[in-house]
Amino acid sequence: MAQKPLADSVALITGATSGIGLATAEAFAEAGCKVVLAGRREDLGEPAAESIRASGGQAAFVQTDVTDDDQIRRLVETTVEQFGGLDIAFNNAGIEGDPLAPIHEASLDNFDRVFRTNVRSVFSCIQQQAPAMLAGGGGAIINNASTAGLIGFPGLATYSASKHAVIGLTKTAALEYAEHGIRVNAVAPGVIETQMFDRIADYNDDLIEYARTLHPMKRFGESSEVAQAVLWLASPENSFTTGITLPLDGGFTAQ
Repeated sequence: MAQKPLADSVALITGATSGIGLATAEAFAEAGCKVVLAGRREDLGEPAAESIRASGGQAAFVQTDVTDDDQIRRLVETTVEQFGGLDIAFNNAGIEGDPLAPIHEASLDNFDRVFRTNVRSVFSCIQQQAPAMLAGGGGAIINNASTAGLIGFPGLATYSASKHAVIGLTKTAALEYAEHGIRVNAVAPGVIETQMFDRIADYNDDLIEYARTLHPMKRFGESSEVAQAVLWLASPENSFTTGITLPLDGGFTAQ
């Protein structure tokens, strides 16, 4: 049987206790990676890691609040200590912030909270992940942006601005590390069937159905579909791919 391209690689996923993060952690484990799941909720993270181990994979959970730089540092150090290095990082953790509101009604406290979680945490993660990857000869970093980082979304100015920032950070990091063996890319999911979107839509059935019609495929994406795209970007078979943002949106941004 052919060797899996990612076999024995060490993959770190933030926001890994549910949704896209959990699906990606499971996909990396299936691909043969040693997986570190990071998240705030130990009650979800430990069982998720145990489930991977029960299926024959290697996995650990490290409780981490990505708004805390010291916890990010500890997360990367623990990953290297436990599995011997760091080859892949999926910076997935993020929040949607307050409910839909026009800019003049939006909260500045919410702006700061969203940017600390969605942007500063990615910056801080890369600061810690890059040296670990450089020590091992390179790696792949994938950041989770959004279609909201490619176009505007009325009522979601703060979230949209944060995801535009993630894309800018991705491009700059890709240029900085291109000669050093670290590839940096982003994924930009459309609406994915997760609790986050339910909260954004405020569980409003009419709004949810309207959002569905904006996708030419007339459906929302699944977490597993994002996970497969992250695996593709992480694979050494895509060694000439860096600095891109890959839309995963059923044609949303093609219109």
